[in-house]
Amino acid sequence: MSTMIQVRNVPSWLHRELVRRAKMRGETLTQYVQRVLERDVARPPAEQVFARIRSRRRVRLGGTAAAVIRGERSKRSPS
Repeated sequence: MSTMIQVRNVPSWLHRELVRRAKMRGETLTQYVQRVLERDVARPPAEQVFARIRSRRRVRLGGTAAAVIRGERSKRSPS
């Protein structure tokens, strides 16, 4: 079932840009905005991601991250 959403007081510059981007993709404004909204909602909110990260156990690297990366890179064979 579809439901209508109405957005009011959209600045002219934003409307023009949305229309321009929709045309570039060969989409209607409705299709473009729906795709943008779906993409945004598919990602978890930042607060939720940060909370998940905080809840995890800390990892001890035994050195700085930069040192660990340099060490791993030095193990690679030159291309």
